[in-house]
Amino acid sequence: MVSSKEIRKKYLEFFKDRGHAVIPSASLVPENDPTTLFTGSGMQPLLPYLLGEKHPLGNKLANSQKCFRAGDIEEVGDNRHTTFFEMLGNWSLGADSNFKEEQLSLLFEFLTKEIGLDHSRLSVTVFAGDKSTGIPKDEESAVIWKKLFGKDAKVFEYGVEKNWWSRAGAPDNMPAGEPGGPDSEVFYDFGTSHDSRFGKECHPNCDCGRFMEITNSVFMEYQKQDDGSFAKLKQRNVDFGGGLERIVAAANNAPNIYDIDIFQKVISGVLSSAGVIHDSSETIPESNYPLGPIGNNITREESVRAMRIIADHMRATVFLMADGVIPSNADRGYVVRRLIRRATRFADKLGLKPGTLSSLALPVQEHYGELYVELKEHGGEIQEEIAKEEARFRETLERGLKEFGALISLGQSSFTGKNEFNLYQSHGFPKDVMKDLAEERGFVFDEVGFDREFKKHQELSRTAVAGRFQGGLADHSLETTKLHTAHHLLLGALRKVLGEHVHQKGSNITAERLRMDFSHPKKLAADELKKVENLVNEKIREDLEMAREEMSREEATQLGAEMEFGKKYGDTVSVYLARSKEGNVFSKEFCGGPHVENTGELGSFRILKEEAVSSGIRRIRASLQ
Repeated sequence: MVSSKEIRKKYLEFFKDRGHAVIPSASLVPENDPTTLFTGSGMQPLLPYLLGEKHPLGNKLANSQKCFRAGDIEEVGDNRHTTFFEMLGNWSLGADSNFKEEQLSLLFEFLTKEIGLDHSRLSVTVFAGDKSTGIPKDEESAVIWKKLFGKDAKVFEYGVEKNWWSRAGAPDNMPAGEPGGPDSEVFYDFGTSHDSRFGKECHPNCDCGRFMEITNSVFMEYQKQDDGSFAKLKQRNVDFGGGLERIVAAANNAPNIYDIDIFQKVISGVLSSAGVIHDSSETIPESNYPLGPIGNNITREESVRAMRIIADHMRATVFLMADGVIPSNADRGYVVRRLIRRATRFADKLGLKPGTLSSLALPVQEHYGELYVELKEHGGEIQEEIAKEEARFRETLERGLKEFGALISLGQSSFTGKNEFNLYQSHGFPKDVMKDLAEERGFVFDEVGFDREFKKHQELSRTAVAGRFQGGLADHSLETTKLHTAHHLLLGALRKVLGEHVHQKGSNITAERLRMDFSHPKKLAADELKKVENLVNEKIREDLEMAREEMSREEATQLGAEMEFGKKYGDTVSVYLARSKEGNVFSKEFCGGPHVENTGELGSFRILKEEAVSSGIRRIRASLQ
């Protein structure tokens, strides 16, 4: 089996040899971008450079970026969807006029010669043009592909719904100033039979499973104007993304992505926990998967889905926790909580012993630890937190079962969407558990009503989030910039008042307030909060300079600069020093900005609230007046 390590290494070396600087993966928690919970694409951390800012390592870059997409969680269990994945990326910033030919030629060489994919199994797609905007067909890419493939060329044309890229989606949805462009995707044909449920004829974008998209080259060359028209960007860019796991599946001609090495390692751990004898050195046939605690308690199809979900969710959980995301009831923490709880449910379906999940973190940490050292550095903490969260969920299930029993006693009339959703929202009682239990007892679960209540709740949540993130740090407004600077002073004050065990564990900054999560074992006393607040205001009155210095990561570490838990930094870093005119430094942090020039611009600092986030993690909300 060709391993994911081999493919990743070959990719990075290939582009390094062709003039691309290899940059480290950014954290799964986006820096200075409160508009999204997670890093969901390779280009996300590079957006400033795609819009014209100069990258310190030049205009040709490559990396393997950690990504997480919560929106795919319900799709996990088929042959291709995962929540966490690695995106192999390369970028040409401010590319010259032959940028399409250069990119597609390099990609073709990598896929067919470097990793040996049979080019007769590859199909490509190009942009068919869009009459409503007047953006023409991408004929250039089609010509290039036909030249590269020769007589075996299989080139398909699709419109904006498939072969156009921008952050906002289709051209009609793009705001003025937004960049975008046509893209060209590569699909691998596994040669499996077509499922007629997905249409009469199979094609690259068919969902039957025969074809799998493995790469996408975006040619960012347009910008939407104020009048709704499109003009050519002053700076053309190549923005390439290739799913590592999918490329590995193609390299092994494995139509099931869960047959590749990393998933097999986790599945091997599940099988061992279930007492199933297997040869862990080979791909484990799905016929070996356990069928649940009572013989044929679940079907083979259900067993396969359960194994895939556990493998995916535990890998994602380990990576998210290594980047500082702790299970909680809000935002990112809730997503991790949901992953662990879903994995627990499917582990129960397979009859695994309670407490098994934490041991499944180990194969993930061992497989990725050499490249992503944070997985091993926080290995014990991650396993402990998974075990605690599984135990908490089992307590939640026990309480929820009592409330569910009360619904049962009232009869079918009690099974309304509102009652069901209240049980879900108040006790964290999962929908699928309620549905299974209701059906076991001969009741009809009101799925339509539950979904209606759930959507209503989502709409309210989205409205709240939109308000909370309005004017967030991503827009670099003056109010947000001030609060970002105050954030540095707050961390410095906490370390001075509480001790040097305090480290930042997460943050979110909008135009209205800042929020910081930090390590501390207990609630802050009123006098401690007052000391912190007073110290921040004292440093504001001292009008400290916010000085930016670039240095090596080693120099910054020796200097004692604070770094955010879980964030991975490059060899050269930016450090901000809050420094007096006499040269005394109050705080020093790894940070990319933006900041005010002097703290005297901030006004008056006030702590609004202090609370617990999880065991050993506290949260402060504060504002400037």
